[in-house]
Amino acid sequence: MSQSCSALPTLLLGTLAVLFKMSLSVEHVPMLLWSTQRSQWDPDTALHEGHLVSAQELTVFLQPVFTQNSRNLILFLQDTLSIDDFTYLSESYGNKNPFQNVQEIIQNSPSSLVLPAVDCEATRYILSFLQESGDWNLTNITNLSVSQLEVNTSKPNLLVVQLQPLGSGLNEISTLEAIAENDKIIGRLTMDLQERGIHFSVIYTAVRPSRISRKTEVVWGLRRQLMATEEEDSLSYPPLNVTIGNDTCILFYARNFSLKANNSVFIDLTNTTFITQNVDIYSSECSDINTTLSLKYTKPVNGISSLEIRFLMTNKFYGGSARNWSTLDSVEIVQDGEKFAKFNVSVMSAPVEYSFHCQLVGTSNLYPARLIPSNNEAKNWDVFISRLQIQGFNVENNRFSYASDCTGFFTPGIWMGLVISVVLLWILAYGIHMITQLTTNSRFDDPKGPALSVPQTE
Repeated sequence: MSQSCSALPTLLLGTLAVLFKMSLSVEHVPMLLWSTQRSQWDPDTALHEGHLVSAQELTVFLQPVFTQNSRNLILFLQDTLSIDDFTYLSESYGNKNPFQNVQEIIQNSPSSLVLPAVDCEATRYILSFLQESGDWNLTNITNLSVSQLEVNTSKPNLLVVQLQPLGSGLNEISTLEAIAENDKIIGRLTMDLQERGIHFSVIYTAVRPSRISRKTEVVWGLRRQLMATEEEDSLSYPPLNVTIGNDTCILFYARNFSLKANNSVFIDLTNTTFITQNVDIYSSECSDINTTLSLKYTKPVNGISSLEIRFLMTNKFYGGSARNWSTLDSVEIVQDGEKFAKFNVSVMSAPVEYSFHCQLVGTSNLYPARLIPSNNEAKNWDVFISRLQIQGFNVENNRFSYASDCTGFFTPGIWMGLVISVVLLWILAYGIHMITQLTTNSRFDDPKGPALSVPQTE
């Protein structure tokens, strides 16, 4: 009896550890659904706390969207979102509520449903699922102005709005501003359609959760320390691949891929390039010496009919290292087939057998790998790419090779540690030297005799 009682705590701890690991290993995002029509979703529908909606369950929740009288659907797709964002960001900044429009719309909607946790495997392919589930008139909305949006209500319409990405490297203030801007877009579009008398349903979700959940930040920190060998972060979606014949010759991946033209027009190409893959890559070229990745987009935003982005890579032999290296020499942007912008690239090279990886690539001076404008037209563009990984040579099994990172071995943190270590060693050496110079008195006062006199020369 005593042995079974002593084994019980161990069994409970083991069970809790397994459940905790399973809960951390599943990525999920919230999904908000609402409609201008009543009885779309049962108001008594409730999910118990901690329930994760699978892809199969999600199809059941989405059935009312396909059976409604007026089949107009709006999909607001964001790059990252977690359920904690709705409480943490609002509570952290007082009266500033970045989700003000969304919360008011849900409260006033005739029918709504909030799913706190939906499996990311379901949300990553939700656009493909919606397209396959009906004969929709697909319209991609990437600009902030919706006044010129035309909706033909005689047939089903699927409006896809790629919201401004939050980005993994932004601070909380910037994240708050980005979410607030997305909230304005949602409010503006839905209000415009309501004023026209158009009935519709809305899906608001994200591709992946926020990088770190605020409430589990400490837990994640401990987990990373205890499991140091675990991979830090897996690809949330597969890389874009260019295949010529039967061979894949180029792989391209980025966590955030966005541009800004003339400091005003923001263009987010992340979802279009990697998730929906609504991009033309057939002008890409591959050879043993030169490789060009060509990405062509049709009407990425209002005012730009076509946009082509080229990544030019070369394979050269360098005698100093006695091996071949692949280098990303330049990036070119062609707008509407006329305006040509060219950027020279710094610090982007790797052994030809490796892929190249860099946390931040763009036109800012603060990025490890910079895109330096080489003509006047390039000065009108701002480029931001986070977690870039690209390989243009020796691609095997449709997978990236070992990545050569753009960050050098001696990072600023390492240099700071070395300088502080040198200063501490100098202080220690000086202290030891001073201690060795200490001497004891060789003569002492005799209380019964005359006072001891020590000459100044001694």
